[in-house]
Amino acid sequence: MEVELEDLGWADFFADAFTKITKNGWVPGRLIRETKINFTALLHDGEDVDCMVGGKVWHDATCDAELPAVGDWVAIELGGGENDEHIIRARLPRRTCFSRKAPGKSSQEQVMAANVDVVVVVTDAGSDFNVRRMERYFTLIAKSGAKCVVLVNKSDLFDGKTNKTAKSEIQELWADAEVHITSAVRQEGLEVLKSHLKKGITLAMVGSSGVGKSTLVNQLLGDDWLWTSEVNEVTGKGRHTTVARELVVLEDGGMLVDNPGIREVQMWTDEDTLRESFADVEALVDQCKFRDCKHQGDKGCAIQAAVKSGELDSRRYEGFLRLDEEIEELKLRKKKRQMIVERWSKRNNRVKARNRDDRIELEKEQRGEL
Repeated sequence: MEVELEDLGWADFFADAFTKITKNGWVPGRLIRETKINFTALLHDGEDVDCMVGGKVWHDATCDAELPAVGDWVAIELGGGENDEHIIRARLPRRTCFSRKAPGKSSQEQVMAANVDVVVVVTDAGSDFNVRRMERYFTLIAKSGAKCVVLVNKSDLFDGKTNKTAKSEIQELWADAEVHITSAVRQEGLEVLKSHLKKGITLAMVGSSGVGKSTLVNQLLGDDWLWTSEVNEVTGKGRHTTVARELVVLEDGGMLVDNPGIREVQMWTDEDTLRESFADVEALVDQCKFRDCKHQGDKGCAIQAAVKSGELDSRRYEGFLRLDEEIEELKLRKKKRQMIVERWSKRNNRVKARNRDDRIELEKEQRGEL
């Protein structure tokens, strides 16, 4: 399929950045696939090339999140010979970045998709339905700068009231999000996705394994791009699901980033974004009698009063507290990691200085100056 840079999302924002750093032999490309050893990039003529990250890109990155990721625009130096490697010499600035905290105890950011215009969260009204998890998704999407769409999928498995209740509860969390009740087997979600997929638009799909993401992707691509199967009733997981991120250019326009099933949605955001996502809670915080109110039994706490009166759902506030705690914990881990890095840097500088002094002393001794 022949494509132009504009079909891949190329815009003045990226062109201006590329003009400032380009050198002879460098061409722009968008990363569509990542493996353990390299990337695959799509160029202006539709050609895809395997490329390696250059040494300067590695050394200039202060963390993994600053390294190239699927969806990034990069400057590539094409190898001249048949066996010459193509090298990524620079990563262009990102317009949006959908990230989470890397799973486990790491304090590192994990980029799930770069330069995405729309993030589609797929869930269902059954075992996968979790309002607290949706709050986390909404907070991360708000931080990314992308538009949010939610599909309450597999509606054919549940009655109308159950589906509508799930949709209503999700919509109450974020008025700006689009929430739709869909059924992948009835192709009801396909039209929703197509309405957002236009030339140059990148859409990322996320959600737990087994909620119908792979079926929706197959329908968009028009063939069995991903091998799907029934979900295990015990584990709730599909036997054949997405295992790696990949950006796919669609024939009818637009691009799709499919993500592996997400088991944990850990926070990677800041306090301001969190509070914007919980504006209703923040409005109550301002009404508390004391500025340092902990909202856990303190005298004159507007939060506790709202919970008791039913104005505020206690589950939503508990979710807010957990998210707040995670962000504070992440801050501490990042600070600790920075202290360790600085400590090692000082140690290495001392070792280098000592080695340099020893070398100078040895050279003087050899010249008979000592």
